[in-house]
Order: sequence, then C-alpha cells, then structure tokens
Amino acid sequence: MKYTQLGRTGLKVSRLVLGTMNFGPQTDEPTSHGILDAALDAGLNFVDTANVYGWGENKGRTEEIIGTWFAQGGGRREKTVLATKVYGSMSREGETWPNEDRLSALNIRRAVEASLKRLQTDHIDVYQFHHIDRRTPFEEIWQAVDVLIQQGKILYAGSSNFPGYKIAQANETATRRGMVGLVSEQCLYNLAERRAEMEVIPAAQEYGLGVIPWSPLHGGLLGGVIKKEVEGGRRASGRSADALANSTVRAQIQAYEDLLDKHGLEPGETALAWLLTRPGVTGPIVGPRTDDQLESALRALEVELSEEVLAGLDEIFPGPGPSPEAFAW
Repeated sequence: MKYTQLGRTGLKVSRLVLGTMNFGPQTDEPTSHGILDAALDAGLNFVDTANVYGWGENKGRTEEIIGTWFAQGGGRREKTVLATKVYGSMSREGETWPNEDRLSALNIRRAVEASLKRLQTDHIDVYQFHHIDRRTPFEEIWQAVDVLIQQGKILYAGSSNFPGYKIAQANETATRRGMVGLVSEQCLYNLAERRAEMEVIPAAQEYGLGVIPWSPLHGGLLGGVIKKEVEGGRRASGRSADALANSTVRAQIQAYEDLLDKHGLEPGETALAWLLTRPGVTGPIVGPRTDDQLESALRALEVELSEEVLAGLDEIFPGPGPSPEAFAW
C-alpha cells in the first residue's frame, strides 16, 4: 500500500479510500465485514461513510455495520482513519422535524453523538460537511466544530461537494478564529467529469486540502461497460445505460476502451490510476460490493500509465482548462 499526507495535515492515509455506501443496501453485514478486513489487511487505512448511508428507512445502517466491525477488536479501530459526514436529514419518512438536517450547531452536535453511538467509537477522525448549507454562517459551524474538537469527539473537519468559493469562505473564517479549518474536499471527479479542475481543485490546493474524488468510474461508465456487453452480454444499467444512449458519449467510451485494449490495460484500474496521477489528489474513493471488486481497485496502485496513454486519455476526455482561461482569456 502507498500512503500520503491528507492535505496539509500530519495525518497519513492510504492512496485509496474505502467507500462504504453499498454496505447495507447492496452488501450484507458479513460480506461488508469481510471487505473491511481485506482492505485493512492490504494496508488500506482510510474508511469513508456518512450518517445517511443505508438510505430510506435504514439511514444510519452503514455506520452501524462499521461499528459492529470495530467492536470485534483486533486493532480495527486503532488502525483505521475514520471519516463520516453530516448534512442530510436523518428524519424517517413522515416524521420530519426541524433541526434534523443541515449544519446548524444544534444538528452538528446531535449528529456527532448519534454517529459515535452507531460507529461504537469515541471519536471521528475526519468529520465532513456533506454539502454546503446556505442558511448557516461558517462562524456558527466552526464554533460547533471547535467545541467538538475540544471534547475530543472529532479531530479534523472536511468538506464534500463544496464549490471553490465556499472552500475559501470556510477556511478564511476558520483562520480568523485561529482554527485549522477544512483539511479535505470530497468531490465528483473522474476522467469523464473534470469540471472540478476549474475551481474546486485549485481552491483545495491553495488552502492545503486533500482532494478525495468520489465516483471515480463515473457510475461504472469507465469500468469497461461496452467490452462487458460484447464479451459477456452484461448490458449497462442505471446511469451508465442512460449515458451510453447518447451516441457521442458511446463513441467516447468506445475510444477509451480501444486505447486501453491497445496498451493491455483494464478500464476500471486505469480510471483509478489516472486519478492517482492528478495534482492535489489524496486518493479516490472505491466502493466495492465484493472482494473481487476490492482486489481490482488495489491493482490500480501498481498501474503505471505511460506518457502516450496519458496523452491519449486527455485527447478523449479533455479537461476544461484552468480558471479563468477556460471561460475568459
């Protein structure tokens, strides 16, 4: 396993992040525990979740699965850098009540306590804001975070799905309060979706945040969907199927798979390996549903992409260019 610092912090994390969104909805508890054990055995020490994972009537279920894994002992919690998130409503359907979502000081306090209970731990290493809250000032958010840090219930704060200007606002406010501020940003970023390169990633680099891309395979679109159709009869579904219905997108994905076939590379592993070459990226989030998917993700760490392949990928999936030149002069 390869490790790096999380942004400007002294925290050392693996270059792959284990995403757990499938734990509960698609992967049962024993299988989830097996994946967590296999990841830890491989040296993957960064585990990401969110209080809402489990979804619907099962919100919080994913954190509970991680909690029962920690409860098995064996150094599982001590070896894990644990990240979870707050923002989404934890109300059950038909039971909506004020102050059970967003980033008010009240909800942050309640959400942390509930997550700690489900996770069966006494602290969260990286507590992430799952979305911007247009109604709550950062002065209030940082006040709540400061209390939790003083109490030892969280160590660092991170963001997710923040635009560049909100990263700047958040950290400038934190600086005025003498606080560390955000140390990471989780954003949608992959070969097929590179808009984060315009503002989000430059802001993260400027303020010393580690970038943690989510959906590195773009909903499976970059995982060899056309090849799987041809060779195994496995038709794309969901977001991938919708995207491939567009002839332009299908031609782009075909060119991508042809390029990698020419160089003997696997699509999913290449998409992850490409992210690992990108400036500012700490590590992409991988969300395996099975042991085989985890093994494939781990192989990406050994993939070396030649200059020819990187140039070919840029030609197929051109980035937006730097800001402001991408939209001005």
